[in-house]
Amino acid sequence: MEAYQLWVNGRDAAGHGDPILVEDPATGETFARQVNPPHVHRRFQALTLDNDSDVDEAINVAHRAFRSGVWAKAPREARATVLDKAAALLIQQLPSLIPLEVRQTGRAIREMEAQVPSLVRWFRYYAAALRTEERPVLPTSGKLHNWLERVPLGVVVQITPFNHPLLIAVKKLAPALAAGNSVVLKPSELTPLTSLLLGPILKEAGVPDGVFNVLPGLGPVTGKALVSHPLVRKVDVTGGTVAGRAIGAIAGGNLARYTAELGGKAPLVVFAKANLDAAVNGIAFGSFIASGQTCVAATRIIVHEDVLPDLVSRLKQKCESITRRIGSPTNPASSMGPLISARQLQKVEALVGETLSHPESAQLLCGGHRMSGASALDGADLSKGYFYPPTAILLQSIGSSVARPVLWTEEAFGPVIVLAPFATEEEAVQLANETDFGLGAGIWTEDLSQAFRISGQIDSGIVWVNTHHRNDPSSPWGGATSGSGVGSENGIDAYHAYTTTRSIIINYASAEESLANDDWFKEGAANVRYG
Repeated sequence: MEAYQLWVNGRDAAGHGDPILVEDPATGETFARQVNPPHVHRRFQALTLDNDSDVDEAINVAHRAFRSGVWAKAPREARATVLDKAAALLIQQLPSLIPLEVRQTGRAIREMEAQVPSLVRWFRYYAAALRTEERPVLPTSGKLHNWLERVPLGVVVQITPFNHPLLIAVKKLAPALAAGNSVVLKPSELTPLTSLLLGPILKEAGVPDGVFNVLPGLGPVTGKALVSHPLVRKVDVTGGTVAGRAIGAIAGGNLARYTAELGGKAPLVVFAKANLDAAVNGIAFGSFIASGQTCVAATRIIVHEDVLPDLVSRLKQKCESITRRIGSPTNPASSMGPLISARQLQKVEALVGETLSHPESAQLLCGGHRMSGASALDGADLSKGYFYPPTAILLQSIGSSVARPVLWTEEAFGPVIVLAPFATEEEAVQLANETDFGLGAGIWTEDLSQAFRISGQIDSGIVWVNTHHRNDPSSPWGGATSGSGVGSENGIDAYHAYTTTRSIIINYASAEESLANDDWFKEGAANVRYG
C-alpha cells in the first residue's frame, strides 16, 4: 500500500525514515486507507518517519518562505482573507475529516461531530483580530511620534498530542499564521492523519508553499530534532509535563520563545447547595468526555459530606448508563470510545489496581476493569479494542494525615475519577489546590456568593462554575502553575505570543529645531537634548 507522506513546501514529500503504523484503537488493527472527498481515495498503511535530514529540509523550507516575505509581509487584510477561506474550506471537508478523526483517535463520532465543526471559530476569530488590530502610539516626550507594530517571529514549531488532533492543531495554527509566521507542525505519531490533511486545505485557502509544513514522527526523534534547530524562533507544545520540561530546556538553550500546555489533575468541587442532577451531568462530561483523555479532565471530585451519599447514588447510575451504551465509535448512539493504545490502557489499569489494593481507604463504585466481549449496544467486539468503562473510586478518608493514593496526584489520562468528602469551604479549597498542576477546575453551587468567593481561591488557569470544558477562541487557556505549562492558548495574548514588537520613532521637528537642539557636539556651552 502507498505510504502516506510528509507535507513540505506545499506538497507531499517522501521521508527517509522507518514507517510509523497508524492503529484504530477500537479494533487494534492497523488501517489501510482513508476516504477523502467524493471519488478521491488516498491510501496509507504507514507514515514515513522523517529523520534529521527531513527535519532540516522542512525547517529551511519554512525559513526561506519566511524570509521571502510572501506571507510574513503580506497585508493583514490579505492574511485575514486566507484564514476566513480556510474556515470555509474546513467546513467543506468535514465529511472526510470527521470519520478519519474518529478512526485514528477512537473518539465517539458524536463527540467529533460536535468538536470538529467548531474549529472554524479559531480561523475566523484571528481573521477578525487582524482586521481590527490597533497600533499603539506611545506618549514619547518631544516632537517624536512613536508607534508599535506587531511583526512575526519566523519559523515556529508546534507539537500536538493524540487526544484532540485537529482542535489543538488549529488552536495553535490560527494565531501563528495570523501573525505571519512559518509553521512546522509535528502531530502525535498515534494520530497524524487529519493534521496532514490540513496541508491541502490551507494551500487551497491561499497559504503560500513552505509556510505550513507537517512532519509526523516520534517525539524523541523528530520532535527533539525540530525543537533543537537553531532557526526555530518559537516552540509551542501540548503534552505531558516531563516532555514539556525537556522541550523547554532545549528551546531555552536556543533563546527561542516557548509556550506549553502540559499536565492537569483538575478538581471539581460540589458544594451542598449544588443541583445534584446538574452536578452529576457535569462530572460525567468533565471526566469521561474523550474517555477521560483530556488535560482538563475532572479527575478529583471533592464533595460536601452532606450530599455525598446522594451524589454517589446518582453518579453510579450515570456511569452504568454510559457503560451500557459503549460500542463502536462509528455508531452515533455510542456514548464513549476506547483509550488510545494498549500502553495507555495498561497505565490506567495499573493506577486503578494500585489504588484498590488498599480497600481500607478506597471503595470501587463502578467500572474498574477492562471491557471485553460483545457490546450491549451494537455487538461490537470490545475485546479487540482498548475499551475501559467509566470508573469511580470513593476515598474513605482524606484528612491531612492520610497518605494520598497515586490516583489523587498522578494524571491517569483515562475515564477514572476519585471522590473525596469535605466539611468546610476551607477544606474544599485546600483539597482542590493539593496538586502540582493548575490548569482547569470546576465548582458546582447555586450560591452565587460562594461561586465568586471560591473561584478566586482556586489555583487554576481556568475555573468553570456550573459547567466544564468550555472553550472559546477568545478565552485564554493555560495553567496557573509550572506543572501545567507556560503561557496560554486562545485570545489576543496567544496572537501576541507569536509576534515581537517593532518600535518606530519619527522626529517631526523642523530642520531648524533639530539643528538648534540636537547637535550634541556643537561648540560652545548650550543645553542639548539627551534621550
